[in-house]
Amino acid sequence: MFPIRDTVPNRSFPSTTWLIIILCGIVFLFETTLRQKALEKFIAFFGIVPVEYTKHHRHGLPLIDYISFLTTMFLHGGWLHFLGNMWFLKIFGSKVEDRMGHKGFLIFYLIVGILASVFYIYFSPRSSMPVIGASGAIAGVMGAYYVMFPRARILTFIPIFIIPLFIEVSAFFFLGWWFLLQLFSGSLSLVLPNAGEGVAWWGHIGGFLAGIVLVPFFNRSRINKKV
Repeated sequence: MFPIRDTVPNRSFPSTTWLIIILCGIVFLFETTLRQKALEKFIAFFGIVPVEYTKHHRHGLPLIDYISFLTTMFLHGGWLHFLGNMWFLKIFGSKVEDRMGHKGFLIFYLIVGILASVFYIYFSPRSSMPVIGASGAIAGVMGAYYVMFPRARILTFIPIFIIPLFIEVSAFFFLGWWFLLQLFSGSLSLVLPNAGEGVAWWGHIGGFLAGIVLVPFFNRSRINKKV
């Protein structure tokens, strides 16, 4: 299932969402200018390599090495990875930002992105493959959307062989189904390490759960109602 649009109207322009998209776009275009070896070094330095953190957990790493928990959110591994992430962010992020406010949404986005990386490292402590992408942070945004707009309708594209099917489903169903797929794939990867290789399933799961847990602290509309 692929989301086309939702039914929740925006009350203000989602400037933070678009700022993140633009920054990711600039970084990705820069990546496309690098030669293969330079790109690999770039990704290894600014991405998350789990084993680098777990093998030094007793003595720690220089503070500069932890900057990767932020920079990894702005890197992508290809056009499909980049465009898919930015599309999901545009649909779900703009509405969550509308309720959290611009600054609150940015802080929320960065926190859930960091927690997604921590979650992934916990489940893949020996992995030497760099993990990059905004997926974990966007999963956190989707978790917030799941709590904030469960009754929203999502126009969804479902390819059935060669027949394109467009149906509206509730956000509760769409995001719930998406999360179950991540949970199934993540659990399968623990049993069969080569299954779904290259996808940080547990980063998606951790980001989504972090979004659900943290959304009450950032939902500005809810806070205003209490005052």
